[in-house]
Amino acid sequence: MTGCFVTGTDTGVGKTLAACGLLHALRAHHARVIGMKPVAAGMACIDGRWASEDALALRAASSVEVSPELDNPLLLPDPMSPHLAAARVGVRIEVAELARSYRALAQRADAVVVEGAGGFHVPLNDTDTGADLAQALGLPVVLVVGLRLGCLNHALLTAEAIRSRGLALAGWIGNHIDPAMLAPVDNIDYLRKRLGAPLLAVIPHAARPDPRGLAIALPPPWRGEAIR
Repeated sequence: MTGCFVTGTDTGVGKTLAACGLLHALRAHHARVIGMKPVAAGMACIDGRWASEDALALRAASSVEVSPELDNPLLLPDPMSPHLAAARVGVRIEVAELARSYRALAQRADAVVVEGAGGFHVPLNDTDTGADLAQALGLPVVLVVGLRLGCLNHALLTAEAIRSRGLALAGWIGNHIDPAMLAPVDNIDYLRKRLGAPLLAVIPHAARPDPRGLAIALPPPWRGEAIR
């Protein structure tokens, strides 16, 4: 089974867009492709039902329909750090439970793209963070870098944190979230040299980007072969 864990240099850097782009790219090589949002903090009433907009986007990009209990096992009302959003409704986020949902989901798929919440070390409870979830799943990680002032430091620190957990940094995606950023090409070139992982895509700035049109270069093992 092929898959990856998508994290970001921060919240709001385009993880969902990148994850959906990865799903569309994987669909060209795998029949059963599913996106997963283990923890979604923040929901909206859509067509009369409460849902996470991120989870809905991942479902739209997937080729297999599964129950929300599998692809978004924990939906929290408030758009804030997951540990705080969970505490507000009297819930404790348990990494082991999320990992069980992932394993059940993986049995139904040839490829799974798991989108984390916020940045790599976003708190999930008093002791665990998104890094613990990524480590429990054991998937290679794709890092989404929000291209703006400060992204070099954030990207290098996150890459260091990923590798410190014994996880593979399979690649990174640069997303032009700040159209006024100075010297974006120079920043991308610097990260090409320093991150030690392939650049899978550079997402141009757009008011309403379409993940189906993203030019994502999948690592060779993802094109029809298992990576685990």
